[in-house]
Amino acid sequence: MKIAVLGGLGLQGRAAIADLAASAGVEEVICVDTTPDGAARLGGLADLGRVRFVVPEGPTRMALAKVMQDVDAVIDLLPLPLMREAVLAAIETRTPLVTTNYAKSIADLAPVADEAGVPIMTECGLDPGIDLVLYARAARQFDTITVIDSYCGGIPEPKARTEPLSYKVSWNLDMVLMSQNRASVLLEEGERVEVSAGEQHDNRFIHEISVDGLGMLEAFPNGDAPRYAAMLRAAGGLKRTGRYSLRWPGWSAFWAPLKELGFLSEDPVPGLSTSVSPREFLGRLLSPQLQYGQDEKDLCVMRNVFRGIEGGRRKTVTSDLVIERDLRSGLFGMSLGVGYPASIVAQMLARREIAQPGLLNPMTHVPDGRFLDELARRDIHVSETVTWDS
Repeated sequence: MKIAVLGGLGLQGRAAIADLAASAGVEEVICVDTTPDGAARLGGLADLGRVRFVVPEGPTRMALAKVMQDVDAVIDLLPLPLMREAVLAAIETRTPLVTTNYAKSIADLAPVADEAGVPIMTECGLDPGIDLVLYARAARQFDTITVIDSYCGGIPEPKARTEPLSYKVSWNLDMVLMSQNRASVLLEEGERVEVSAGEQHDNRFIHEISVDGLGMLEAFPNGDAPRYAAMLRAAGGLKRTGRYSLRWPGWSAFWAPLKELGFLSEDPVPGLSTSVSPREFLGRLLSPQLQYGQDEKDLCVMRNVFRGIEGGRRKTVTSDLVIERDLRSGLFGMSLGVGYPASIVAQMLARREIAQPGLLNPMTHVPDGRFLDELARRDIHVSETVTWDS
């Protein structure tokens, strides 16, 4: 099979290409990126004998469609503003596509993809992605789910923590800052609770969880939890759900006053000679100071907690996952957590193991057993604990 990776020289793209190049059934990997020195940037990361580099030229959709005409599936890891062009090119060429981005911005393309007979797998990375597969797996273990608490975050390993943030950049600091300007939705005591970006770091929404080997981590809301819970039939009696980002303690205490003072504003600062927003300034200022050393690891920590009833008894199912940086290749845990799921599902699409047309979602369209087995083959292991109330 032939699989193209759009944005293949980014952090997640490099992980996806390394995995595809190591997969027995993949005959050719097409790395599509505007950077011309692809071979140099991937040198030592993968066997490049099966990797072909393409620098797209011309209008975006036309250039992407030209690449897609000759592949069995494509992985979209382009910046979010180019997502629609990638999906439209996939529909035009009838090429199955995996994207790690949220489906909301292309929801209107669902009937178009369906009519064209093209599967477009959305939200297929780490979070969302792996967590959604675990949602579906857990749901089959309950008659009724009453609580879903979902946690995920990228943090430095303990020895790599530095004050005052205890945080380093394993993907894109601009995106990290932008996520702090995103409203969230929770469900508490059966009632919908909307959390504005300004309230995200308020104490009433923050709590801590204990993770073996790490200790206490801080959780704050970041996502539309009821949207995902509504996709589960067993969650009809849901009383509480939330999606939370994880950081080392002190994160919210640091950002709450800065956010209140406008340091994460997207509006240009008046009176300056150039148009720059406080968030843009912070990204440029902080990013160089928050880089990992070559011997330092990032950790992706995920936990999903499901509570409910099975056979008249109350029980809890907890899934835990930690992905750490591979120091040999230099690939971050965050990159592996995004790139590997995209590679696994792209190969499923190329083999037509997933063939339903339209906009798809990992929760309902990715076979969890096969998917988790493939993660385990890549040394990414999910542990599951089941406890029953006495």
